Amino acid sequence: MMRCPNCNSKDIGKIGSHQFYCWGCFIELTVNGEKMSVYQVEEDGTLSSLDDLFFEDEMPQIHAT
Repeated sequence: MMRCPNCNSKDIGKIGSHQFYCWGCFIELTVNGEKMSVYQVEEDGTLSSLDDLFFEDEMPQIHAT
C-alpha cells in the first residue's frame, strides 16, 4: 500500500497512469520508474514542485502498478 511522503496518509487516489493524489494533504504525486516527485496544486490548477523539501535519500522508492 502506498503512503503519502508528506502526511503519511493511505488515502491516495490514482488520477493518471503514473499520477496520484493525496486526499490527506492535497498534493499530487508522480511516479517515474523508481523516482517519486511531489507537487502542490495551486489555486489556478498549476503544479509547484515540492521535491526540494525532501532530501533525495529520504524520497520513497516505489513501483507504479
